Amino acid sequence: MTIADAILKDRFEGCLLGLAVGDALGGKFEAQSAEAIRARFPTAERLIAYPQEEIWYTDDTQMAIGVCEALIERGEIVEEVLCRAFVANYLPSRGYGRGARAVLDAMEDGRDYRQVAEKHFPGGSFGNGAAMRVAPIGLLFRDDLRRLWEQARLSSLPTHLHPLGIEGAQVLALAVGLCSNMEQFDRAGFFAELLAACASPEYRAKLEAAALVQTPDELAKLGNRIEALHSVSTAIASFALTPESFEAAISNVIFLGGDTDTLAAMAGALSGAYLGAGRLPARLVGLLESSPKGRAYLQQLAAQLSVVYQSE
Repeated sequence: MTIADAILKDRFEGCLLGLAVGDALGGKFEAQSAEAIRARFPTAERLIAYPQEEIWYTDDTQMAIGVCEALIERGEIVEEVLCRAFVANYLPSRGYGRGARAVLDAMEDGRDYRQVAEKHFPGGSFGNGAAMRVAPIGLLFRDDLRRLWEQARLSSLPTHLHPLGIEGAQVLALAVGLCSNMEQFDRAGFFAELLAACASPEYRAKLEAAALVQTPDELAKLGNRIEALHSVSTAIASFALTPESFEAAISNVIFLGGDTDTLAAMAGALSGAYLGAGRLPARLVGLLESSPKGRAYLQQLAAQLSVVYQSE
């Protein structure tokens, strides 16, 4: 393996493990208030040191695994293959939302899942469910940003039809792609690329605000809710605030409360894509679940996805 191959594998593995670790730690605080979390953990160090036993990821990582498997099988998003992967990985105990469960039940039963999605999300879901799982697309298409944008859109469609839900996934995928390619973090260039790609004034305004964030306390104004518009830019801003520290990137958003698992999953994916697996906190990675699709499986997926990338 060449040095370039080793770096590539490290970035891909870092992204998937970073997503899962952020998700698993963030999941312990989902729906809690910022005040309640701070009362228990006054510092980031205390928060990061909190888990002492195996940590388990949520539906965020479960669905990202499905996206990764579909990409490894076909080299691009094919909706039928993607939906099959979602169904094969579907475990309601992972914390899927009510609407997502209904859509996945329809997929599993062979019913019209888009009709079910429309019933539960009139006009299309604008939640962050498509963004939370999109990181593998950012990795695979990191050298073809136009294709990345389209593949992120296609990966959203089985569950998210609202333009703001789709664009959230596109922006997050682009951010992952940029992070995975940077040797040194270029904050100005990073945000300039994201802003140039924005299709809507809503995301442009959010990313402009994200680019101005200078302290963790300022992240709250960007949002901590399940809507993609009020979480994707927050995760991006948290990473950009502390690009050299995975622990800070995920603790910044966990301290916001609210949708902590998805915020930390997205921030963790960005941080891992930039830092690589070798710079993730070894203790937390070591605590990540050892289930059949746990830590070792994520490492295997990352290696397989890097092979697909190199064969393109």
